[in-house]
Amino acid sequence: MPNERAIESLKGKIRNVPDFPKKGVVFRDLTTLFKDAPAFRLAVDLLAEMCAKRDVDKVVAAESRGFILGSLIADRLGVGFVPVRKPGKLPARTRRIAYALEYGEDALEIHDDALDAGERALVVDDVIATGGTAHAAGALVEKIGGRIAAYAFLVELTALGGREKLAGFDVLSLIRY
Repeated sequence: MPNERAIESLKGKIRNVPDFPKKGVVFRDLTTLFKDAPAFRLAVDLLAEMCAKRDVDKVVAAESRGFILGSLIADRLGVGFVPVRKPGKLPARTRRIAYALEYGEDALEIHDDALDAGERALVVDDVIATGGTAHAAGALVEKIGGRIAAYAFLVELTALGGREKLAGFDVLSLIRY
């Protein structure tokens, strides 16, 4: 587990935006961490280190911020990357799932052939809040015959209970609020 000093340094790079996207919400803006090359590298390295002992065949991540971390984690782990996208964005045959968000509803799709039967997927995203997006991505993995190795997040908003939505699976998070 990374040391608390490293975690605190990364937290210091995250901008808090009050009342976004609605009144009463404090949005954790990761773009300020991402634009700082040493902090971004440290965050990706620490997240990849947390995931390194998992038996993983592919990293699966939902657009768009999940792509930023998911592709880098896949590279660090030496495995393939599978994008999960909004409906209509993938060119070949897909599977779709609708799910609830903190502020509404959405849907995601994955290519039918993105994983071979039994392949183990690490589902990566930038933030876990209520867990809806991660749960949907994991359900898509299972729909096409894959298995969940673990879920991994740069930031976990603990008060929103997303971890509970992923009960029964390993849930890894680097920074917790």
